[in-house]
Amino acid sequence: MPLRFPLAAALFLALAACAGTPKPVAVSHEPTRIAGQAPVDAPAEAGAATAGTAPTVPDPAAAADAAVAAPAPAASTGDGTVAPTAAEDDYAALYGEAPPAADAADPAAPAPVSYDPWEPVNRRIHAFNNVVDRAVARPLATAYVAVVPQPLRLGVTNFFDNLASPLTLVNQLLQGRPRDAVQTLGRFVINSTLGIGGIFDPASDLKMKRRSEDFGQTLGIWGWRSSRYVELPLFGPRTLRDVVGLAGDAPLSVTQRIERDRLRILMQGVQLVDTRAQLLALDSLRDSAPDEYAIVRDAWLKRRTFQIESDRRNRAQDSELPDYLREDEDWERNPTVPADAMPLPIPVPGT
Repeated sequence: MPLRFPLAAALFLALAACAGTPKPVAVSHEPTRIAGQAPVDAPAEAGAATAGTAPTVPDPAAAADAAVAAPAPAASTGDGTVAPTAAEDDYAALYGEAPPAADAADPAAPAPVSYDPWEPVNRRIHAFNNVVDRAVARPLATAYVAVVPQPLRLGVTNFFDNLASPLTLVNQLLQGRPRDAVQTLGRFVINSTLGIGGIFDPASDLKMKRRSEDFGQTLGIWGWRSSRYVELPLFGPRTLRDVVGLAGDAPLSVTQRIERDRLRILMQGVQLVDTRAQLLALDSLRDSAPDEYAIVRDAWLKRRTFQIESDRRNRAQDSELPDYLREDEDWERNPTVPADAMPLPIPVPGT
């Protein structure tokens, strides 16, 4: 009996010692992810567990706030690519990002914006246009701005814009945009009557948006999306597609339909001076550019491409251009001589 009691006591103490020994903790080498927090490195976790330090429990409120502040992941399109975010779309709209390069497997993909294989010839023509501009067009435009008051200049601009309405209307119909064509017709009727021949613009006060379309844009809607850059003498920046489009615009030009030569040439001259006067604000930018030709070419092609692509996406809707790039607010910043402003000898029926 005396021997059994110490043996039982020793067995009891041994069992108590085994029960009080902590079991080893399995440490995961995968980083622990908490909503709104950066993943914790696995070695730090292992060190904390080895040292016996209790893991830090995140504050639920802080985690919720961080989760709300964290940006939403970009949506996948299902083909392995990531759809652009709203911010990226806004940036492209503001700065005119070029469309992706044409893919040989996809003939519908647009070509690079600055597609200029005729650059050597275009640069020589651009130099000639600059000589004519600095010798004739710019001095006339400067004198026009200095002599003619701004309200009268605005009336001249409105007048020639109203004369271009039939051209815009026909091209909107050819592009499959009857709603815009009806609005353009309404603008033309209202401005021609209440606006006294288009000198005033009451249609804009009635929220009827000003749009400008030509046959070059129509050809782009019909599928001729990729076209090489070309600069014409006196006409300025174009693409090969827009040069072909001049043939479609000429019969619809109201100015060129005037039978009296003196009156037609006078109106074309006033339109040229008025158009050049609207570009005076860009002269300082062009003069200070290290490569003025590239600045004009890239800006014109980007804007032209965006016009056509936005028309393709929104045939029955308004363009998605930012406010300061819309046709009704920034249409005068396109450094292109209007086709109907050039005194071309177009025969008039019946003469």
